[in-house]
Amino acid sequence: MSQSDANRGDILIVDDTLPNLRYLQALLTTRGYDVRGAPSGQMALMVARNAPPDLILLDIKMPDLDGYDVCRQLKADTQTCDIPIIFISAMDAVLDKVKAFEAGGVDYITKPFQVDEIIARIENHLTIRVLQRQLQQANDELSLTNAELRQANQSLQASNEELDAFSRTMAYDLKNPFAAIIGYAELLGETFHDDPSPPAERLELIEQIMRSGRQGVRIVDALLMLARVRRDAVETGPIDMTMVFHDVRRRLDPMIRQYQAELILPDAWPLAIGYSPWIEEVWINYVSNGIKYGGQPPRVEVGATPLADGA
Repeated sequence: MSQSDANRGDILIVDDTLPNLRYLQALLTTRGYDVRGAPSGQMALMVARNAPPDLILLDIKMPDLDGYDVCRQLKADTQTCDIPIIFISAMDAVLDKVKAFEAGGVDYITKPFQVDEIIARIENHLTIRVLQRQLQQANDELSLTNAELRQANQSLQASNEELDAFSRTMAYDLKNPFAAIIGYAELLGETFHDDPSPPAERLELIEQIMRSGRQGVRIVDALLMLARVRRDAVETGPIDMTMVFHDVRRRLDPMIRQYQAELILPDAWPLAIGYSPWIEEVWINYVSNGIKYGGQPPRVEVGATPLADGA
């Protein structure tokens, strides 16, 4: 705080000796503080609870309640517990000061005091009070922001779950007509193949229908895999490559029959670590490309070769 501030803080002075009370009030008022006075401990409690000040200057020796009791009661009240209390007393024994700090005081000034000293200490504790309030406000805003983020994340998660469910439903709904298209095209192709002289253009159209249908199925399968990745935790582990290729062969069976491809697998696979659904998609892409571009008829041999370092 700078001394040029119009309102440098609200200070409550508690002292049963009226000349001391008036002197401190005049001194601090001329320095730009808002100052209130209380000539007794009971009145100090009432004033502080009714309108909590920024800082309290508290005498110790008072007839009704001494300064220690006033301080303890203020610190026990949630409305006034954060107010910094500076004891100001003629008692200068170490035990008196220790008792003041144990009651909850933040500082202790011995009478007679130096004006510059009391002003400096008031300034320091008011500055700390302002910083504490700013920190509390920042913490409150952070807590509110975190709560809003949690709510937004929950809403986003719910929306993602709904989107995933919709995507899976749509993907499965799309696979059914693709399967029907491929099935009818195969039946139609078999009918034409039984014809001794089928029109070549029709056979080519049927092949295009079947290729497009299978491509659609692959796209849908890719979408389903992406939905699984978004939904499920990816956990890597040992892969049963024999089972993976069982699924690969099943999914590529129409293409294998169409191209009359030969797929050669090893008798045994080395241990591999990974995520089976992803490995399956990789093999689907490699094997399907091998079938399409591997000659007539295509011969695709897959396997694994251990490296020198055992990988």
